Amino acid sequence: MVNKIQTFVRQLLLAALIAAAGLLCLTAVGALDFDAMQQIVLGRFGQSPAARFSEWRQMLGDSQRAGESEKLRRVNDFFNRRMAFDDDFSVWGQSDYWATPLEMIGQGRGDCEDFAIAKYFSLTNLGVPIAKLRLVYVRALQNGLDGPVQQAHMVLVYYATPNADPLVLDNLIPEIRPASQRTDLSPIFSFNSSGLWQGTGHQSSKSNLSRWQDLLIRARAEGFQ
Repeated sequence: MVNKIQTFVRQLLLAALIAAAGLLCLTAVGALDFDAMQQIVLGRFGQSPAARFSEWRQMLGDSQRAGESEKLRRVNDFFNRRMAFDDDFSVWGQSDYWATPLEMIGQGRGDCEDFAIAKYFSLTNLGVPIAKLRLVYVRALQNGLDGPVQQAHMVLVYYATPNADPLVLDNLIPEIRPASQRTDLSPIFSFNSSGLWQGTGHQSSKSNLSRWQDLLIRARAEGFQ
C-alpha cells in the first residue's frame, strides 16, 4: 500500500507538469440521457446490470427534489448497499483502474475509488455544487493480522459551507460521519473537477491528475455533463 501511495503522489507531480486546463471543465448539472446510458451499459455488460441501472436511475429521479443532506444519504446508501467491494485486478485485470459510474454499475462491484467516484458524479448530477464535494485520497488505519496498518483509500467528502467540518461518504463505514469523527483517516490529497489540493485544504495551487483526466473524458463520452 505504501508503494501505491508513492505511485499516486508521483502521478500527481507529473500531472502538474502536463496540466491541460481544458480537461477540467466537466461540470454538473446536466440532464442525463438515461436511455442512451442504459444502451451503453447493456451493450458492454449484457443484461445482468439492467436491474442495478434501473434502481440507480430511479434513485436519482426520486432524489431530484430532496434537500442536499437527503441526497447525500440516498446516494451513499445506494452504492454501499447495491455494489460489492472488489479489487481492481479481480474486476478489471489491472492493478489500478478508476471506473466511471456506468462501469461500476455494469460490473456491480469496484474498489474504494470507484465507490467515491460514482457517488461524486451522482451527486453533481443531482445539483450538489462541485465546490462542496471533494474526492480525498487518504491513509486509512485498519486492523491487520499483526496490529493496526495504514492502507491507501479514497472517500468522498461534502462541505456544507467552505469552513464546515466536512461529511465523509465512505464504503468502509457505511453511515455518513463528520470528518472530525473519522480519526482513522489521514488525508493526503483532495480534488474535484475544478482542481487539486494538498490534504483537504482550500489554499493550494490547482493541478491536474492524469488518471482523473482520463476518467473525466470517459465519463463525458458516456453522457455525464
